[in-house]
Parts: sequence; C-alpha cells; structure tokens
Amino acid sequence: MLRRESQLTSWARYPVVSHAQVLDVVGRQASLPDSKFSLLAFGNGRSYGDVCLNEDGALLRTRRMDRFITFDRLAGRLTCESGVLLKDILDLIVPQGWYLPVTPGTRFITVGGAIANDVHGKSHHVQGSFGHHVLRLELLRSDGERKSCSQTEHPDWFSATLGGLGLTGLITWVELRLIPIANPFMLTESIRFKSLDEFWVLNAAAMARWTHTVAWVDCAAAGKSRGRGIFMQGCHAPVLDLLPAWSEHVKRFPFDPPMSLVNGLSLRAFNIAYYHRPIGRGVHLSHHVPFFYPLDIILEWNKIYGRQGFFQYQCVLPPEASRQGIDELLRLIAKSGMGSFLAVLKTFGDQPSRGLLSFPRRGTTFALDFPNQGKLTLRLFQELDAVVREAGGALYPAKDARMPGELFRSGFPQWEQFSKFIDPKFSSSFWRRVTGKI
Repeated sequence: MLRRESQLTSWARYPVVSHAQVLDVVGRQASLPDSKFSLLAFGNGRSYGDVCLNEDGALLRTRRMDRFITFDRLAGRLTCESGVLLKDILDLIVPQGWYLPVTPGTRFITVGGAIANDVHGKSHHVQGSFGHHVLRLELLRSDGERKSCSQTEHPDWFSATLGGLGLTGLITWVELRLIPIANPFMLTESIRFKSLDEFWVLNAAAMARWTHTVAWVDCAAAGKSRGRGIFMQGCHAPVLDLLPAWSEHVKRFPFDPPMSLVNGLSLRAFNIAYYHRPIGRGVHLSHHVPFFYPLDIILEWNKIYGRQGFFQYQCVLPPEASRQGIDELLRLIAKSGMGSFLAVLKTFGDQPSRGLLSFPRRGTTFALDFPNQGKLTLRLFQELDAVVREAGGALYPAKDARMPGELFRSGFPQWEQFSKFIDPKFSSSFWRRVTGKI
C-alpha cells in the first residue's frame, strides 16, 4: 500500500526529511515494491538521526510485519517477523520465564531495527550486543532472492546485516536466543560517586560481580565536581517466595513547546536535584521495566526539546584513552553550558561484535542529548569530535545526525568491505552523507 508523506523525521525530530514514497510492507511473505526510487526499511522511527531516513527516496514501513512465528518455551528460542517491537516480545516471554539477553534503553524499537543497529545495553560486558543472540534471519533482496543467514549459512551476509544500517536488504524474520529468568524483578543497587576516579573503581568492581552496569553523570558539574554521578548495577532476581505488586503508569508528555525546555538553568537545577536525590543503601528489588526502560513511562518525551529537536552525541573510546578522553569531553561540555538531563556512561566488555559495522567494541561509551541550538551546538560537537578522533574512537550511527564523513570512515574501517553487500536498490540519508555514495 502506498502512502505519500511530505516530511518525516526520526525520534530526535531532526532532520526533517521529505520522501517520495512511504510504503507499508505487510507480512514476511511480501515482495519488495518495483519502485524507481531507492529503498530503506523504517521500523518504529526510534533511531535519533538520519540512519532511518531516505531523503527523496522510498521508505518501507515494517510495523505491519508484526507476527510471532514460533516460540520454543523449553529451549528459549523465539522466531518473529522483523516489525515486532521488543515490548511485544517481553509481554509474551516474561510471564513464561524468559528475557532478552540484550536490550537498549527503550522497548519501542523493532527487532529489525535492533539488528540493523546492533544495539547494546547494560549487559554488554556479559552478553555482548544484540547480534550475539540472533541465531538466524531472512534477508529479502531487491532482485527477489531470499537469503537465510546465520553464522553457518551465508555467514558473510549475516555479518554484514548485523549492524548493517538496513542497507543489505529487508530483514523479514528473525530467530532469537533468550535467557531464563525466575520472575520479572531485578536486584539493583545505586551508589553515588564524587568523581570519575571513583567511577572507574566502582565500575571495575561491578563488572566482575553484576550482569548489568551503567552510570548517570552530571554533565553540568565543573571543577572538583566534574565527573560526579550515580552508578547503577543490577541482575535478574532469583526465585523469591514473595514478590511485590507492580503496575505500570504511563504518561504522555502533555504539550509540544515551541522551544526546548532544556537550557542551562533547568539543566543545572535538575542535575543537582537528581545527584542529591535519596537512593537508599544496599540492594533493592526493582521491577524490570523501570530498571531497563526509565524513559518509557513518558510517551513522546522527545517533545521536551521543542520543535527544533535535539542531537544525541554518543561515542566509544578505546580502553587506553577512556579515562583521559571522558574527562576532557566532560570538561568541554561543562564549559559550553550545554548538555542534557541524560548523560550515560558505560564500559563495554571484550566480546568483539559480529557485525562489520557494529558500534559496540572494547572501551567506554558516553551518550548525551543536546537541544538543537544550531551553530552553537555544532561548534561544540566539532570540539568533541577532536577528542574522539585523537583517541581513536567512533560515533554511533544510530544516534547521529551530523558526524563528518572522515570520522565515520576512521571509526568504521571496514566500511568499504561492507559496501560490497549493500543491496543496489537500498540507500539512506546517513550513508550518502558519510560516504558520498549514492
């Protein structure tokens, strides 16, 4: 079915891009349209930049590829179409004692999008990235060929598609490996730290003991307070005799402000209050939803940044450059007076990713949201880019709307090898921007 929409955007509401066609793909047996325009799959639009956009081309909406195919409740194997949301999967598997080994900070992404961006989560040091738990997938090419791909069947195509930015063709269905859980709850602990030096000590201890680790950092703090934050660690709870009652209360952001509500004053006030909030002592029992998906309780929270949208800047720095590099990034951000409520610091594990263009790798990843203030914001990003470039790091394509092409190519040196697997009918605004390829 064809729909014409003059403008579309991703979750960050920037950039706003015009498409020639928007087409719904219904079911895994559907064929690709015979279009004169280049194609790109579009799941739930939760990527932050232009990786899911295809200016002047055609988008293939996959949300109607939403069927479960098989669920082996004994072995923990699930096969579903690529437009299924992670939330749909969790609603099915959690009551039956299973969980996703890897999940990002929102449930509202499609399985196909999770694969195309090889997403990661709090468990990377134990479970690796999403692609480590994809057993098989089917890839539909524009010439009509259907490739069943795994580590043993078309392994080169499998590697290209994991983290392949949706450019190798349309993912129609996926088989996933799950992990067993005893109940829907987590054992969690939060610890306040006063500096980056304290973070590294806490992080080293937590990585050895906990399956899930992440830290919030006060990106507005300067001087002796720079690098302070709250470290969060957790694991799935064991069998318990008594579980607390829990229900989800979702709210919707109530209006669409013409300008960002995130500014220097509100940022500093929020970060001071959040850093000093009561966090309790010791280990607590928490339902899995607020632990993994704290922002999902506010639908359309992206509107807080106003109609100009926002940027997310997410980088990864190699281990040998992480300490100095993260400190310098925080110094530059605090000096600029810009930043976000959400500044996330996480150390990746040693498992090499399976995808040619996968972002997760050994080192430390740092992610922040910035209101779109035009040239002012872009000038800060140039300073941050210099730190990432000198450290030998990379930026995350799924969260990017402006990285220089040379920084992409240096951060993903296998991009030319990957190019051989791109479907000749597929393209994206991101790919053309960072490679100059049509």
